[in-house]
Amino acid sequence: MFPLNVPNVLTLLRIVAVPVLVVVLLGAIPGGDAVAAAVFALAALTDGLDGYIARSQGSVTTFGKLMDPLADKLLIVAALISLVSLDRLQAWVAMVIIARELAVTGLRSLAAERGVVIAASWMGKVKTGLQVAAVFALIVVNPAPAWVDVLVYLAVAATVISGVDYFFGLRGMLEEQRHHTSAEGRTKAAAKAGR
Repeated sequence: MFPLNVPNVLTLLRIVAVPVLVVVLLGAIPGGDAVAAAVFALAALTDGLDGYIARSQGSVTTFGKLMDPLADKLLIVAALISLVSLDRLQAWVAMVIIARELAVTGLRSLAAERGVVIAASWMGKVKTGLQVAAVFALIVVNPAPAWVDVLVYLAVAATVISGVDYFFGLRGMLEEQRHHTSAEGRTKAAAKAGR
């Protein structure tokens, strides 16, 4: 069982919001877009809030570390797939964003296995902000005017750039770790030989 603190509850609420968002977006209900926009906005707001509370109160948990990024990805992916099915977003845009998110999740797992933790970069935060803004705009404004298209393409560009940045950042850290490990091994071997 995981600790039931405020950040973890907010993360769980974000996960619960995912099916609600999909049902409201895809269901032909009056005012569905407004309700979907409100659900998405509230869920997106909990993303920054739960991390801030966890750090400021010293209540960072393993559950939060694992589930917080997963909840973010579920929210964005569900919204993108719903928007594609409503013909409000081109499928290739959704696929680029989803592929990047899955690739980074895989890289994170690989890094964790090797004991490497990569903190969120400023580029990753810009990417998240642009993705949230683009999805929100696509939900609220239908049909989408030119400025929404520009926002979507900015989100795609930031997604690709931050993915490349993450890949090379991880690669550099793994190289550094390998050099450090081999240098440590040589030092130990030299110390043993000197005895």
